[in-house]
Amino acid sequence: MTTLPIWFEVTSLTVLLIILAADLIMAYKRPHIPSTKESALWVGFYVTLALIFALMMFLLGDVEQAGQFIAGWVTEYSLSIDNLFVFVIIMGRFSVPRKYQQEVLMVGILIALVLRGIFILLGAQLIENFSFIFYIFGAFLLYTAIRQVFEDHDSMEETESGIIRFLRKRINISPTFDGGKVRTVIDGKKVFTPILVVFVALGITDLVFAIDSIPAIFGITTDPFIVFTANIFALMGLRQLYFLLGDLIDKLEYLHYGIAFVLGFIGVKLFFHAMHVNELPFINGGEPLLWAPEIGTWTSLVVILVAMAVAVIASLLKMSRDKKREAISVDSE
Repeated sequence: MTTLPIWFEVTSLTVLLIILAADLIMAYKRPHIPSTKESALWVGFYVTLALIFALMMFLLGDVEQAGQFIAGWVTEYSLSIDNLFVFVIIMGRFSVPRKYQQEVLMVGILIALVLRGIFILLGAQLIENFSFIFYIFGAFLLYTAIRQVFEDHDSMEETESGIIRFLRKRINISPTFDGGKVRTVIDGKKVFTPILVVFVALGITDLVFAIDSIPAIFGITTDPFIVFTANIFALMGLRQLYFLLGDLIDKLEYLHYGIAFVLGFIGVKLFFHAMHVNELPFINGGEPLLWAPEIGTWTSLVVILVAMAVAVIASLLKMSRDKKREAISVDSE
């Protein structure tokens, strides 16, 4: 595989961080409820930017690297949409004023970016030094896939509630928001606003999803640069996607099945790869199991795209059927 030029990697990361910083400044300086058209344009811009980046990787590197980036980006984007679903729950639970949800979301995205960066560095070191980590990553993804199918977000919400109760008992928190401020003054005393609690809830959510998403991307590529940029592009535009999809996120009933299938597929792929690099003495005497199939990048990309497309289309068809049934029910009354 061709090595990407250092100048391209440094320039890419610099430009992406500048774009994220500009996005944060705009959200802070101009808090507003973006229109559907504005949100769609921004989401389209970030998707186009990701595709241009993949093209640059193809031109400066090779088709394998471009394929790994696209597969990783689509996977992380899918998981980020699941993350977004929980953000919707958090915003609703704490009644965050819609005007200030842009700022709150941007902070949540930055927390996610930092946490994923830390996990990427740790994951890269583990993979470099311990090849058996692929078995662990594979098992974890299969567990996560099963959890996606049979569980909801109640356990996460219970964890959040416990930490939030702990905060409220030990920190003075005002009963109402004061714009987008983290601290405000009540009766001459400085107190925190509920925004602090929302940030903590978002941080917990981001931590859980970082633990899930990093093994998934390492199942597609072990190149830290591709892993990190795929995550950045997946998180860019997430704020605008929140306002574009709105209540639709909650109605994509089969989305989590698509995500579960993707995670399970990558988990199986990791197991096969672990067999190819096997060094565990109690498995085949520490020798690689070369009979296990290696699933290529382009096969992975096709499987991921088809799984997510089927899940979204099935969800939209169900929404359409449910609306028709409701209309028939209203007419019959």
